[in-house]
Amino acid sequence: MNKTMKTLCAAVVLSVMSSAALAKLPAPSDEAKAKAAEAAAKAAWAGKVDAYRSCMAQDKVAAHYFQSAKVAAKDVKPPAALPPCADPGAFSYAPTALAKPLEASGAHSPPATATSPPSGKAPAAAIAPAKKP
Repeated sequence: MNKTMKTLCAAVVLSVMSSAALAKLPAPSDEAKAKAAEAAAKAAWAGKVDAYRSCMAQDKVAAHYFQSAKVAAKDVKPPAALPPCADPGAFSYAPTALAKPLEASGAHSPPATATSPPSGKAPAAAIAPAKKP
């Protein structure tokens, strides 16, 4: 009975946890989206800084290797031509302006306010010319 009770408790705990994992989160606010965009930009900049520092360290090691090989009179191949290390500079973030949705921009609205309804009281047969067979 003890093993059955443990199995039942484990099943209940797993079902509660799985229902919590399937809960839908609300959509993020504009502030949260802006913070996420800034964090992504900062992370991308940090990656560029790390790549720059790695490039500088590789250049330093290669220079030391070629200098020590020259002192030891070893025959080494010339270094491969690589682009210079690009300094990413200081972090700067300029948020992009959010575009207004079409409903708020007035794209679907007529240029002037209507003065009469779009249809009159005349029947459609009177408006359209009669077709002759």
